[in-house]
Amino acid sequence: MTINEHITEFAGLPVVDFVPDMEPPADPSGVAWRITEDHDLSEMIPEQVEHLPTVVDPADVRALIICAWDAPLSVEQLVGLASRLTGLRAVFLGEMTFEECEISWIEQEDITPLLAAYPDLEVLRVRGTNGLALAPVRHAALRELAFESGGLPASVVRAVAACDLPALTHLELWLGTDEYGGDTTVDDLAPILAGTRLPAVRYLGLRDAEIADEVAATLATAPVVAQLDTVDLSLGILSDKGVAALLAGQPLTHLRRLDLHHHYVNRELADRLTAELAGVEVDLSDHQAADNDRRYVAVSE
Repeated sequence: MTINEHITEFAGLPVVDFVPDMEPPADPSGVAWRITEDHDLSEMIPEQVEHLPTVVDPADVRALIICAWDAPLSVEQLVGLASRLTGLRAVFLGEMTFEECEISWIEQEDITPLLAAYPDLEVLRVRGTNGLALAPVRHAALRELAFESGGLPASVVRAVAACDLPALTHLELWLGTDEYGGDTTVDDLAPILAGTRLPAVRYLGLRDAEIADEVAATLATAPVVAQLDTVDLSLGILSDKGVAALLAGQPLTHLRRLDLHHHYVNRELADRLTAELAGVEVDLSDHQAADNDRRYVAVSE
């Protein structure tokens, strides 16, 4: 899998590309604004971010998507605009395709000040982890947190696990591979899997994981599973070992969805899992064949 298309919807809103001389839509609050570094434009991303609140009422900017490949948009800049962007509820940093920038090359930074500056932020999605940092914070409004990467640093996972996020219902971590900095272990995930840190989480995505089998084995007995309606282990290198652990573990029949697409599970075991979870939507599409006994996550470089 490669990320080869831009999203067309974000935070439930249609995406509109911001152009400095554009005629704004009738309802600026009804769109997600994407700011991209197009060399045909007269303004680069920092200038566009400053320009957007002059084209539309700043309070009407509800969602921002930033596509910068040369350097990260400064979190400091967004923090500086917090008193004007009072309606901002969703941010996506680094929304780029592989043709624009490989995911492992995307530059990020410490996003902690962004959460502090926007206490009403509900959705934060970050793609790429070069330079990414997070400190444990309390944030009462955040409902969705996602880190897309080919290798998610354990330091970020541990920080997420230490955060106080009482409203968070959707947590999505693309763990990736150690070749691209993904040094997370199941021990780093332990506070999340214990079910005590994030009481409202209903969707747990531990995706694109080189350690998918170990994650599955730990989930088989993890207390957090009882509160979930969706478990997502897709995009990783899940094999028979991981599925066997899930089958031998705690009941999963309460789930609405179990997403395992892009996997290395044999047909017999896959059929058995589907049969035992007859009332659950189980996605076992995109079966992969090992290459000389090597298995690959869907997104790495």
